[in-house]
Amino acid sequence: MRFVPRFTDGQAFSHPLGKIVCVGRNYADHAKELNNPIPSEPLLFIKPATSAAGFDRPIEAPFARGEVHFEAELALLIGERLTHATTEEAERAVVGIGLALDLTLRDVQARLKEKGQPWEVAKAFDGACPLSDFLPLSRVPNWSALVFTLEIDAELRQRGEGADMLFPIPTLVAEMSRHFTLEPGDVVLTGTPAGVGELPRGAKLRLSLTGGLEVEGQVAE
Repeated sequence: MRFVPRFTDGQAFSHPLGKIVCVGRNYADHAKELNNPIPSEPLLFIKPATSAAGFDRPIEAPFARGEVHFEAELALLIGERLTHATTEEAERAVVGIGLALDLTLRDVQARLKEKGQPWEVAKAFDGACPLSDFLPLSRVPNWSALVFTLEIDAELRQRGEGADMLFPIPTLVAEMSRHFTLEPGDVVLTGTPAGVGELPRGAKLRLSLTGGLEVEGQVAE
């Protein structure tokens, strides 16, 4: 069954999930921890709708293919068609805000990068993007004041702040719309802060976002 985004009030969004547009290295500290250069423009890639999964079931990760790394991110639900949008149009098109994990087959990705080959198979596999429900937005929030965290087995592993993004959310979404038309039901991931690491089997996860969003999940053994 195709994933349908839901709001925290229990209402399903009026469109099924579309593509998931992501940005790499949007936090300088994360770029440094992976020994990557800090980008001068957004590094964009896409996960298909089939990569989405909810947190209501155990997270099934392909551990047999090598290390699976977690990357906690702020997720935005798009409610209007955007193409070559202004930052103001981009802001108004965001109808929900939630949390996600950008799961990455790090060993696979490293091998592909060494060969200069595309690395979608390391990022876009089935279940590679667990998504929370979305807090409904009736007005544009203070993006720079947003704070989100990830705890694994009650240990704080990641903390991200909107103010630390290299490319602020309105700028990022507008830039994405210049390369890929964004449709209602698309989701934007906004990058991960420092602290990424190997996802443990059987771990208990807790993600939180300012505004009252709390998400709990379980990694399958």
